[in-house]
Amino acid sequence: MTTKLLRTLLLSLVVCILASCSSNSSDEEINEPTVQKVSNFSYSAFEIETMDLINSYRVSKGLNPLLKINHMSFKSEEHDNYMIENNVVNHNNFVERSDNIIKTLGAKTVSENVAYNYNTPQSVLNAWLASPGHKAVIEGNFTHFGLAVREHPTTGRKYFTNLFARI
Repeated sequence: MTTKLLRTLLLSLVVCILASCSSNSSDEEINEPTVQKVSNFSYSAFEIETMDLINSYRVSKGLNPLLKINHMSFKSEEHDNYMIENNVVNHNNFVERSDNIIKTLGAKTVSENVAYNYNTPQSVLNAWLASPGHKAVIEGNFTHFGLAVREHPTTGRKYFTNLFARI
């Protein structure tokens, strides 16, 4: 009788262990958020000129020109809007932007330059090149970039976010 009881308990224990270790597909869906790639982005002439100046500078230094990616420009625009709404100029939430670009586009590395209150594409490029950290990003080992420039609706001041990635 004791052997029969032990077998029953052992079988019950095995069933409980197997049931508790099984994966639940609905849990996996919760842990893996869907990342959507943005493919449409409308560039202003100001943004195109800024990107062209960055590429001209890179080529003048013997570096490859960067290919623009709309998704990266969209993420740049989101950050411009954040800076305008919060009246700040910073790199807040860069890790989230970077992770999104890595997951969505398969980037290996991501960097970012931000700026505020420049009135021409050449003036913002000059400011970035005068800063060793920003210049290092512009001259970095990247293959793609995105840029957005947005104006504060009240002050008219421009906010710039420029993302760079190696894909």
